[in-house]
Amino acid sequence: MKHTERLGTEKISKLIIRMSIPAIIAMIVQALYNVVDSIFVASISEKALTALSLAFPIQMVIISIFIGLGIGLNSVISRRLGEGNKDEAVNTAEHGFLLGLILWALIAVAAIFLPRWFFSLFTDDPVIIDYATQYTTIIMIFSFGRIFAQVCMSIMQATGDMVSSMKIGLTGAISNIILDPILIFGVLFIPALGVKGAAIATVTGQTISMVVAFILMFKNEKGLKLNLRKFHFDGRITKNIFKVGFPAMLMQGLASIMLAGVNFILAGFGATPIAVFGAFFKLQSFIFMPVFGLCQGMMPIVGFNFGAKNKKRVIDAVKFGALISFCIMSFGLIIFQAFPATLLSLFSSSAEMTQIGITAFRIISIGFPIAGVCIVLSVSFQALGDAHLSLIISFARQILVLLPVAFALSLALNEVGVWIAFPIAEVSCLILIILFAIRTYRRKIKHLGETENEPLTTESLPAS
Repeated sequence: MKHTERLGTEKISKLIIRMSIPAIIAMIVQALYNVVDSIFVASISEKALTALSLAFPIQMVIISIFIGLGIGLNSVISRRLGEGNKDEAVNTAEHGFLLGLILWALIAVAAIFLPRWFFSLFTDDPVIIDYATQYTTIIMIFSFGRIFAQVCMSIMQATGDMVSSMKIGLTGAISNIILDPILIFGVLFIPALGVKGAAIATVTGQTISMVVAFILMFKNEKGLKLNLRKFHFDGRITKNIFKVGFPAMLMQGLASIMLAGVNFILAGFGATPIAVFGAFFKLQSFIFMPVFGLCQGMMPIVGFNFGAKNKKRVIDAVKFGALISFCIMSFGLIIFQAFPATLLSLFSSSAEMTQIGITAFRIISIGFPIAGVCIVLSVSFQALGDAHLSLIISFARQILVLLPVAFALSLALNEVGVWIAFPIAEVSCLILIILFAIRTYRRKIKHLGETENEPLTTESLPAS
């Protein structure tokens, strides 16, 4: 337990920064390769970029499944460690691999019939449909690398090992960035594969990261020592993982519904607004990914100290995380307000795309600082085992507010109305999340023991 003991003793600000920096670095590189994919594909044609924009909601569903499982593992493992129950923490980690295998099999089967039907709902352009179908089918069938890498990263993050998680993420992202131009445009004896090459580069990078993850996971000297030969299935553990993980999956999946819905509304104004929205969503990841990295560092701290009944450290962690997130997102607001044309030029944007994009970037980014606070509070609910609250908030923001408002305003203001709906949705999210935060504090946090003056030690932990 010595490696995880610092989650209950080290100064909160120092601990969050130290644990978050590796995740933030990995997330930024992850965002980089997402954008690089689109930049290279945009040089093929605007139709190719539109195809990737249409494919993104399905990618988000896949990512939501993997991240949801990872959040469930992270939350349960960190709380068990905080309680001193190391044996159950180990068995929970081992459940992650079995559940990951099952989820990948379901995704691979869906790849056979889903993509082409889905894309035909948005366009009748055969070129765009073919591009999107090729890309998505490859991503789905070979997604095993992504899910097993995620399982390993979440296990190590739950024990406070953020550096190994960073190495895994960097390996996959850098591999993808190197392979993208080679497979898209062709080099020497390697033929130009176009959009299909972008997909192959992505899954190859994910597979490489999976191999690195397995090496680091099973040679880990600091965290949990797994022994899959002693694994025993426990329905209660599976239930606990999905109690947090399933709402997180649904919450992430709501983003896919939102993306698909916005694309459907924008389709009424042509392919260019869809390309603009796709470019924006890729670029905004440079701002949102550091916040997600911050949350990865914060989540095991909140979960561990909640399990250890340390009220002050739980509150301090959430407050500090919200402050840092607000600062990151405010910086992003400045960038999107000041340099929208420069950002759009990365995607070889036409004059029409640039004109539409400048307006979109400036309007949507107004809600960035509010979104930063909401993300941290939402992740805190997950760390406390109340992932259903995060799901309710996400559903209200994206389905009950954003899509209806976007549709209504688009009738009067065309695509500009869609952009305006985003900051409106962020404000509604903030109001709801504050109400839930007050409720959660009174129900779960207020009566926790005050132990800040009694540092947690291995001797004070309950016996495993």
